[in-house]
Amino acid sequence: MDKKNKLKVSLLLGIMCLLLTLGISIQINTVNNSSTTVGRTLAENELRDSVLRWKQKYENAFKDLENKEKELDELREQVANKDESYGGLTDKLKNYNLMLGNTELIGKGVIITLKDGDSSLLKGFANDYIVHNGDLLEIVNALKNADADAISINDQRIVGGTSINCVGNVIKINDEKIAAPFVIKAIGRPIQLYSSLTMPGGYLEILKNAGVQVDIQEIEKESIIIPKYNGVYKFEHATIYE
Repeated sequence: MDKKNKLKVSLLLGIMCLLLTLGISIQINTVNNSSTTVGRTLAENELRDSVLRWKQKYENAFKDLENKEKELDELREQVANKDESYGGLTDKLKNYNLMLGNTELIGKGVIITLKDGDSSLLKGFANDYIVHNGDLLEIVNALKNADADAISINDQRIVGGTSINCVGNVIKINDEKIAAPFVIKAIGRPIQLYSSLTMPGGYLEILKNAGVQVDIQEIEKESIIIPKYNGVYKFEHATIYE
């Protein structure tokens, strides 16, 4: 091959190599661009999915919060209703305890003290100037008729089931033995209680005439303390009717 032909072949090969190199470069750039576009697309899709997931979580959390707030409102309403109900029950319980004598009380009223008469100064039968259980019952009934709120004898609370019995030389009240002097306390309107016991011909006057030592004080200051009933209510012959 002459020199001229060798030059042509060399030039042709050089052009072919240049074209091949250029083609390869274009292909590489195309692949790189495609990879970048695909990567960017994948990243955008992943970010979009993440945003959607967090949005869903937020919506679920918001709905859950709304439900919890509704439950809390319902609980508050229930508690308020129960408080009102418990308040009513508490008032009823207090009233029942007052009626049953299960509460210690303080207030105005009268204090009556009864002592057996002095036998050395009196004539007649000793039984006449000794305080009997019947005398105490008469005074208790008079106080009740004068609307006394509470009554006690020697710190024994008088309630609906109280019995006042004579046992030998002592008197039993609420199954407790007590002896003279008898201190009767009553809470109520002082002037009303006092008048009911000191009226002419009243029972205290009868006791005085018989020789019993009688003292009655009208207490205007809220200082009379009547203890609660410490006994046990018993129903031996009755049962609850249903």
